[in-house]
Amino acid sequence: MNTPPSPSGAEHTDGPSIRLGALVPLTRPGWVEAGRHLLAGLDLAVREVNGAGGIDGRPLELVVRDTAADPERAAAAVDELAHLGVAAVVGEYHSVVARAAAARADTLGVPFLCSSAVLDTLTEEPTEWVARLAPAQSHGWRIYADFLLRAGRRRIAVATQPSVYWASGTRVLRDHLAPRGGTVLELDTTLTPEALCDALVEHGATALLLLAGHPEPAVPIVRAVRGDRRLAEILVGAPAGQPEFAEWAAALGEDGAGIPFLRYLPEHLGPLGERVGKELRERLGEAPSFVAFEGWDTVAVLAAVLRSQGTDRAAVAESWPRVAVEGTRGPIQFSRTPGIGVWQWAWPPVQVVDRDPAEPDRFRILHAG
Repeated sequence: MNTPPSPSGAEHTDGPSIRLGALVPLTRPGWVEAGRHLLAGLDLAVREVNGAGGIDGRPLELVVRDTAADPERAAAAVDELAHLGVAAVVGEYHSVVARAAAARADTLGVPFLCSSAVLDTLTEEPTEWVARLAPAQSHGWRIYADFLLRAGRRRIAVATQPSVYWASGTRVLRDHLAPRGGTVLELDTTLTPEALCDALVEHGATALLLLAGHPEPAVPIVRAVRGDRRLAEILVGAPAGQPEFAEWAAALGEDGAGIPFLRYLPEHLGPLGERVGKELRERLGEAPSFVAFEGWDTVAVLAAVLRSQGTDRAAVAESWPRVAVEGTRGPIQFSRTPGIGVWQWAWPPVQVVDRDPAEPDRFRILHAG
């Protein structure tokens, strides 16, 4: 899928466009709603840059490729985008897909600014070519583990699927909870929802975390747990953020409320965040998720880099440690963080929130990191 140069403000720009490759999950099995929000943020920011005259009079052009949550497809897209002459690649939501894109970008010498994927090991070895806006999984999930402890939940069960992302999340939770008196029991999602409920009762779990895809198998599990009177007191959680999006509420209704998850927004947006949030809401026809803000911030960072460094790929990559950009969620700068091989914004705001059972369209902040 391609998008043409943004027409907004085209009268203020001239010269050849500066191409940015964008990796976005737009078809299943990718998380399509997350992809839609990410693309909305990317595209809005591109239009605003072009409306203000572009980059030294040259318009930005977003060249979009659908990853469909497929790592091989993402790596091939990076190859194609590099051949098309993009100044940089941006985007992606799924961690395993972003990891494949980052590895290919590193090999080819193409700057990659990862918008929304959180897996700590985005690259096997340290690289100068990749930077990331989203917080690392170890950072956000430790905050989530602290929330569980504060809520008095120490016997944690995780319903998990085979994936490096879910395995990494389980390890973060176990490593953080164990020294503080918590336990983590892994339950395979190949169990029927009824059998999973039986296991929760047998083990005396006080919380069940959904480390599993949406809508399957997460939605049937939630329905089963909510319908089991033996589990009336259990906390159901989803640290990866499944309840953020409207399709979760549409699928589960009241059963989808009161399920804490991680999102990367401050308690109160500043003037820039408020303005961008209003524009995103109009564009999306619903409240923008943190993923939409991540998309906007991605282009804001790259526009600043391109204005100062030009379009040479090496110069773009070399500029990561000098970035200082006002984003929608606070000042953005990149640094080297122990255990993480890419340039990292340390850290965006992190919240644990849920949908209010009394008003499922409203989010309640339960804990902030």
